[in-house]
Amino acid sequence: MLEDVKVNLRIKLSLLWTVVMLCYIEGDFTSFFPPGGYIQQSLAGKMGPFPTTQLTLLAGSVFISIPCLMVFFTLVLKQKTCRAVNISLAIFYTLVNALSAFTTHWAYYIYFGVIESLLTLLIAWYAWKWPRVRD
Repeated sequence: MLEDVKVNLRIKLSLLWTVVMLCYIEGDFTSFFPPGGYIQQSLAGKMGPFPTTQLTLLAGSVFISIPCLMVFFTLVLKQKTCRAVNISLAIFYTLVNALSAFTTHWAYYIYFGVIESLLTLLIAWYAWKWPRVRD
């Protein structure tokens, strides 16, 4: 008989944020290769539909750093704050992932958008169902 060890909720959430980040990295890496991908856009001074400026690069950096930081903050924030932040950020990132998945006809990008949306929905679900302490 194999022992089934219960994984702490905070660790589950932190790992889910990690997997989301890995999907972002792979999706972005794969975006270098199609015609008109990141390499050609960068050479043309574009970042998606936006011109490449300090502001757009900073906005992209802030956007991608938040899930990175959630890997750590999920483990250290107070329970109520952790729950609220995980739910709100996961819902926000679900919406962004779902919307951006369908801004292209490239199957890999849609695939990653769907996977990222499912993962962030799972984060919101786990945080929503956070067990209560019984008196």
